[in-house]
Amino acid sequence: MARLALASLLFGVAAFAHHSTAIYDLVHGTIITGIVTRFDWENPHVHIALEVTGENNEPEHWTVEVESPSTLSRLGWNKQVVKPGDRITVTGGRAKDNSFRIRALWVELSGGRKLPGQALPQY
Repeated sequence: MARLALASLLFGVAAFAHHSTAIYDLVHGTIITGIVTRFDWENPHVHIALEVTGENNEPEHWTVEVESPSTLSRLGWNKQVVKPGDRITVTGGRAKDNSFRIRALWVELSGGRKLPGQALPQY
């Protein structure tokens, strides 16, 4: 029984660490707009590669992280909702190390439709 309890505790810590958003600054919001270059609909998280025009008109290659495919499906997403060439706007938390990574809270599609990038808490 003690082994089972220890295994459960260790698995729970590992699962929590995997789903942690600690690397992202979710207090100070960031908004970026760019052209989708890749859309990876895969576990454990869906990723969008986005080319954003940065300072001095230099291209910045961002990685947008959103929830898992199963969670996104419940939130109105599907494999075809984002395609390379689409212009999207992402609102979320930038990586604390200032790399070009962002955890999406919202994704606005080129037609104006807004989709949540993560499951929002229910109060």
